[in-house]
Amino acid sequence: MSATTTAAAPVRGGLRLGLLAALLLLAADQASKWWILEGLRLPELRSVPLLAAGPLGLDLTMVWNRGVTFGLLSGEGPLNHVLLALLAAAIAAFLLRWLARAETRPVAVALGAVIGGAIGNVIDRLRFGAVVDFIHAHAWGWSWYVFNVADAAIVCGVAVLIADALLRRPAPG
Repeated sequence: MSATTTAAAPVRGGLRLGLLAALLLLAADQASKWWILEGLRLPELRSVPLLAAGPLGLDLTMVWNRGVTFGLLSGEGPLNHVLLALLAAAIAAFLLRWLARAETRPVAVALGAVIGGAIGNVIDRLRFGAVVDFIHAHAWGWSWYVFNVADAAIVCGVAVLIADALLRRPAPG
């Protein structure tokens, strides 16, 4: 047996599957943002209640997020949105490389979700100088940050990647 170890082989079709997931997610994200801005015209309405079930609520609430996750690093500087878009694009490029080597189908789909979400938010930053956020969940007086389809895909994709890292058994040999 050799003293060196080799990485597991990429799953067959993983790159294609991940890119398809990224494309579908990107399309859903951009379509939802188009509908929020042009169809519903949420910037004019500001907020639309969707669900009130006892202490649980879900609203459409317009927020222009100039920062990154949870509004961190927000700023009004002329280059702030470009720098954040470049950072997100660099991360997406790194994830594409990882996707080409994905070892399982769930990892490929999760990486595709993160890539598609990141690209969706980069498009917003370049078009509007901010990300279009509009989903507002709240319960028992507690309010979650306002987010969008891309953000949800990124969070779910990262959760799958963490679960895979923690739970997947190494291949024998």
